[in-house]
Amino acid sequence: MTAGGLLAGCNTDQVSLATNAKANQPVPPKLIAAMAEKDMDLQSPILVRLFKQEAELEVWKQTRSGQFALLKTYPICRWSGDLGPKVREGDRQAPEGFYSINPSQMNPQSSYYLSFNTGYPNAFDKALGRTGSQLMVHGDCSSRGCYAMTDEQIAEIYSLGRESFFGGQKAFQLQAYPFKMTPVNMARHRNNPNMPFWKMIKEGYDHFEVTRQEPKVDFCEKRYVFDAAKPADAKRDLVFDASARCPAYVIPEEIASAVREKQAKDETEYARLVAKGTPVARMNTGIDGGMHKVFAAKIPEGSTGLSESAEGTTLQMLAMAKAPGTIPGHVNPPKPNLDAVASAPAPREEPVVAVSAPAASTRVAAAAPAAKSESGGFFSNLGRKMGLGTADTTVTATATPAPQATASVAPAAQTSTTPATAASRLKAAVTRFVPGHDKSKDSVKEAAKDTPKPAVAAAKPAEPPKPDTRLAATRPALKPSVSEGAGDSTPMISGAAPVVQSNSFDSRFSAVK
Repeated sequence: MTAGGLLAGCNTDQVSLATNAKANQPVPPKLIAAMAEKDMDLQSPILVRLFKQEAELEVWKQTRSGQFALLKTYPICRWSGDLGPKVREGDRQAPEGFYSINPSQMNPQSSYYLSFNTGYPNAFDKALGRTGSQLMVHGDCSSRGCYAMTDEQIAEIYSLGRESFFGGQKAFQLQAYPFKMTPVNMARHRNNPNMPFWKMIKEGYDHFEVTRQEPKVDFCEKRYVFDAAKPADAKRDLVFDASARCPAYVIPEEIASAVREKQAKDETEYARLVAKGTPVARMNTGIDGGMHKVFAAKIPEGSTGLSESAEGTTLQMLAMAKAPGTIPGHVNPPKPNLDAVASAPAPREEPVVAVSAPAASTRVAAAAPAAKSESGGFFSNLGRKMGLGTADTTVTATATPAPQATASVAPAAQTSTTPATAASRLKAAVTRFVPGHDKSKDSVKEAAKDTPKPAVAAAKPAEPPKPDTRLAATRPALKPSVSEGAGDSTPMISGAAPVVQSNSFDSRFSAVK
């Protein structure tokens, strides 16, 4: 019955280091070699840091100098909830804050391969009335408020913790953050309601950054206190109570001064980023947690969720790389709450091709070079005399195209159908422009009305759009390659005369053909 109870959940506070195959896997030789290079002992103390946004777990280890150095960074396979601390049981939030892991929190018989209990709620959480239980770091890449790794990853992390306990460490510290507490991240999340809490735990982050020592953590007045020491004239040791008034304490000056210097630099950079207009990160619209991109790249329709994503090309490259562990078939990548996403305002983005592009932008997209268009040819002048060109089309031929606009905004010209139609129309017009035919513009326009309209005109919507919008909407579709076409054909408007590029092959030799 005892064994069945242990296997039913992902943790128990009563299980200590046990003798089974999973819990006693040796530390991999590569990690031992890395320790030797960094002047670390196998059984020296460790410290763990977690970052949701980056989806990373860091294992730090004490060197022979007494300071901690980064041993290895593990991508997190899955975490759930939102950026921010856990508040109540069942909210799916992975905890944030400082926690202590002792041997009794190590679970060698976890249903999720191996695990250790984060220790949530700590005294600070309890003082605020926060609830929750069985918040773990475990394997199986499945999370309901936990930090989930692959089985291979948790085996390594578990072995490092086990060896530190064998070396005499009574408990290792777990620091859980929403993101790396850098000025740019603080600026991006400056409007988040959790910012007061994040600034508070950033104090501990800064203490570790400047000292590379595990910060001493205490709680009083429902807040964190780091590296507190008793004053020189104190007659008894400090007693902290998370819900009570803080006792008189001091922070050693060598630590306090280094932290003040770091925070001054951070605040200066933060102010610069805000003044520069650093965009504010979009608040969660219902996405459940995150996943490191190395795992998201290997899952069909995988997503990093609230973790940092990667560009498509990077994900493709990662998809070919070896994953750090086995991804189970039942893995559930982060997915948005579609109802929440639908009700949320869409982010403002600059369009690549504006549907309502002004006429000037349409004219810039002409393919004819300016120098040749200004002089024109025989048939170009003839077309203008016949009324086949307007003032706007003349500007179209003479406008100098901007290289970037032509490449990224103007769609490529349609394939052979459009030039052939333009040539046949001009040829028909020339045929009519002979003695015995009416040379007036009105006669030419009437003839143009009788000619079949191109397929683009048939695709126009029932309701007539605005003039500029109509011009952009009737542009031909993009070609597979921009290099195959020099530009786009001038779009046709219902009832208008056809417009022919003045320097095209068809315009020069259609009469000969």
